[in-house]
Amino acid sequence: MNATGYFTHPDCRKHEMGRGHPECPERLDAIEDWLLATGVKDALDCRDAPLAPLVDIELAHDRMMVASIRGLGHQLMDDINAGGPQYAQIDPDTTMNVHTWQAALRASGAALAATDAVMAGEMENAFCAVRPPGHHACHDKAMGFCFFNNVAVAARYALERHGLKRVAVVDFDVHHGNGTEDILHGDERVLMVGFFQHPFYPYSGTDHLASNMLNLPVPAYTMGMDVCDLIETCWIPRLEAFKPEMIFISAGFDAHRDDDMGQMGLVEQDYAWITSRIKDVAKRHSKGRIVSSLEGGYNLNALARSVEAHVRVLADL
Repeated sequence: MNATGYFTHPDCRKHEMGRGHPECPERLDAIEDWLLATGVKDALDCRDAPLAPLVDIELAHDRMMVASIRGLGHQLMDDINAGGPQYAQIDPDTTMNVHTWQAALRASGAALAATDAVMAGEMENAFCAVRPPGHHACHDKAMGFCFFNNVAVAARYALERHGLKRVAVVDFDVHHGNGTEDILHGDERVLMVGFFQHPFYPYSGTDHLASNMLNLPVPAYTMGMDVCDLIETCWIPRLEAFKPEMIFISAGFDAHRDDDMGQMGLVEQDYAWITSRIKDVAKRHSKGRIVSSLEGGYNLNALARSVEAHVRVLADL
């Protein structure tokens, strides 16, 4: 048995939001090429992501919101066939093409399939190399490059379909996971911990926090050593006390010092250390069960190297 699964799908490359957009298909190419070049991919249990059933996506999202995204996709196809625009605008940063609906179902489907495989003992943990990302997608709206909240969907799925009592969500993207917080706040079966640059998009995460949310807003130019200190003193005691039965990671790598989408100073070794500390908690309380899903990371070289560091720790390489 390969201890670490790797879930992705070619459909995730077909979603794109226009020339020059930072959340581009090349992100997955960079990850895949680097994992192949370094030999890491050979050690993984590689699987195609299925399409997520709508009934499972609706564990985290409003049914009308899901229907509206589907309807936009159908409308876009009709418009293109009539010589109309190639994209439908969701917000100033977020657009759909005709492949977005299918890609979003694959992205959530990867997290669900990874959850099933980990729960079945087929693998200890898994990484989902998918797009669109998810952690800005709220209960009733898509935003911030995100359509469905892949991690929140999977966390709710683990609770509702697999009968777990406690799951944790760890978010280390440079941006606050406002969508995940919107969906999971007040659900005492879930502990969400995260750090993020503040003040920064989406300008949330500091007010009116529910008791199951532990947010660590940090200023621009915070270095990895300082983030790791905060994690050790704040996240780890809360996670240890909570004793999650499974851990989900919103794995954004845009807090890297080379990534222009943020102004933080993490490097690959910091992501490896953070992953090792999460893995320590999972070994003690969660039977090692971790499902990690790609969020941000827009400098292609830094993204690929950071994912390698993250996956190496997951896979004990």
